[in-house]
Amino acid sequence: MEIVLALAIAILTGSGVYLLLRPRTFQVIMGLTLISYAVNLFIFSMGRLKVDSEPVLRPGIPATLANTADPMPQALVLTAIVIGFAMIALFLVVMLASRGLTGTDHVDGEESRETRL
Repeated sequence: MEIVLALAIAILTGSGVYLLLRPRTFQVIMGLTLISYAVNLFIFSMGRLKVDSEPVLRPGIPATLANTADPMPQALVLTAIVIGFAMIALFLVVMLASRGLTGTDHVDGEESRETRL
C-alpha cells in the first residue's frame, strides 16, 4: 500500500511541476492544484496508514496512538483543502482579469513569436 501511495504522490508532483513550467496561466493553476493534492496526500500519509483502526476512543481500549487514528494529519489536510479551494478561486479570478486586460493568457503577458505566425 505504501508503494502505491508513494507512486501517486510522485505522479501528482511530477505532473504538477510539468504544468507549472507551461506558458499558459490555466496550466500553471492546474499545476499548483496537482502539487497541493500531492502535498495533502503526503501529509495524510504521515499519520500512518493503518487499517481497521478506531477513529475515536472506545471504552475498554487504551487511549494510545497505537490503537486509534491520528487526527492531526486529517485536520491539517481538511484545512489545506479549504484553503486550496479558495486559492484556486482567487487565481482563476485574477487569470480572467489578466486575460481581459492584456488579451492573452500567457504567463509573461506576451505570446511567443512562433504562436503568432
